[in-house]
Amino acid sequence: MPGKTITIYDTTLRDGSQTVGISLSIQDKLNIAKILDWLRVDYIEGGWPGSNPKDDSFFAEIRKSEIKHAKIAAFGSTRRKGFKCKDDPMLQSLVASKADVITLVAKTWDFQVTKALGMELDENLELIYDSVAYLKDLGFEVLLDAEHFFDGNKANRDYSFRCIEKACEAGADMIVLCDTNGGTLPSEAYSITSAVTSTIKTPVGGHFHNDTGVAVANSMYALDAGAVSIQGTVNGYGERCGNCDIMTLIPNAVLKLGYKCASGDALQHLTEVSRLVSEIANLHHVENRPYVGDNAFAHKGGIHVSALQKDTRTYEHVDPSLVGNRRKVMISELSGKSNIEFKARELGINIGGELSITKSLLDKIKKLEDQGFQFEAAEGSFELLIREATGEYRPFFNFLGFRLITEMDSNGKLESEATIKVEVGGTLEHTAANGNGPVEAMDNALRKALTKFYPEISKMHLADYKVRVLEDNSGTASSVRVLIDQTDGADHWGTVGVSPNIIEASWMALVDGIEYMLFKKHKNINS
Repeated sequence: MPGKTITIYDTTLRDGSQTVGISLSIQDKLNIAKILDWLRVDYIEGGWPGSNPKDDSFFAEIRKSEIKHAKIAAFGSTRRKGFKCKDDPMLQSLVASKADVITLVAKTWDFQVTKALGMELDENLELIYDSVAYLKDLGFEVLLDAEHFFDGNKANRDYSFRCIEKACEAGADMIVLCDTNGGTLPSEAYSITSAVTSTIKTPVGGHFHNDTGVAVANSMYALDAGAVSIQGTVNGYGERCGNCDIMTLIPNAVLKLGYKCASGDALQHLTEVSRLVSEIANLHHVENRPYVGDNAFAHKGGIHVSALQKDTRTYEHVDPSLVGNRRKVMISELSGKSNIEFKARELGINIGGELSITKSLLDKIKKLEDQGFQFEAAEGSFELLIREATGEYRPFFNFLGFRLITEMDSNGKLESEATIKVEVGGTLEHTAANGNGPVEAMDNALRKALTKFYPEISKMHLADYKVRVLEDNSGTASSVRVLIDQTDGADHWGTVGVSPNIIEASWMALVDGIEYMLFKKHKNINS
């Protein structure tokens, strides 16, 4: 129903933290909570009080934070068999968290009740009713996470409904249908959610895992079937294959389906939020992720770029600025004149009327790419090509030669030394430096030789180094492509080198990186 208002419930700090490779500190969790609040997420699930000291500390600390929009939710289970609510330690930990919202998880699949919990079906119904009623009497907003609901509904429809009806009778504020094993498909998500929303009056939410790759699709179908809230995580983090990715769901719901939500008013922060959380989680940001990936609006084919210059709707389904992203035009062997002109214009260079420059650049790029160069991740090297073609760029130093020595001592420790000769403005500089490997030694020696002429070089360092073998069938004689990422702490830039010799390829990329930094620095000074 277009125009319907929905809420977004984020569980990155609990479900998302179960991702392999993620280990969030208390400060990490507090920082992410503030970022999610900035995105105007409606609910932020902080963790499971009583399950570990870190989550207990989070709920104590988050009360001191300035959370302006979101409600903080604590997650936990219904009371345990044999305990009264007031005596159950886990339930009392939820109360002690002083969270705005309590989200109770309860089994709704008869198989899980009898096998996992080892109890009678009617006993489980009592646990659900008692727990919800107890927390409602204490004044909490209570959501019931109906665990394994879709599997349970397919196995025993009557019992799955009895479970959620018991929660409704006890006063639950929302019933969240959970696809805990992640095996539900969109048609099932729609039909089962529709059956629930047409039966109960209590608001319904959805919580989908991504084990069949359709968590976002299932969430959208659930919304169309009458659900008013979706649970998910930033970047789809979560155990196994992850959860519904709210970075995709939110723009789909707002821009495609016409739903309203508070996060829709903060869509321009979406890409930044995605990247910030990736950084805090210490995980690589997936660049082909919809909406927020660096490649989400990247264009490589010349025909595409030519059409984009006439109307961006030809090859973009939304304006990237709506989600805080940007359009990128890639330079490769598939490029046409349009790519070169577009990229030059992006760099503030007007070569549209210089057909000879455009054609010669295109020919040169295609020859270099045929040799194995790749400029998609080496925009620094590409900009130098353009600036050189227009006469704006001249090398800042002349390379006269270098020598490398790598030695291993009796303890098996390797160390490399690079000796280098360069000439700057008629002055010869001959120096040496050590490194853990030949590339680091070259980098150290080159920067050491040039720093007396260009002090700003001292601020830059190598941030990333990648090697790709280009001809697998040539063995050790294969050409290699080296991609280097360098930074001065504020900006970063990529450069590339290709050669059958990995040292030469690395040298080419290193030199381009320093030349690019010097050009940008001195261009800004002189402009």
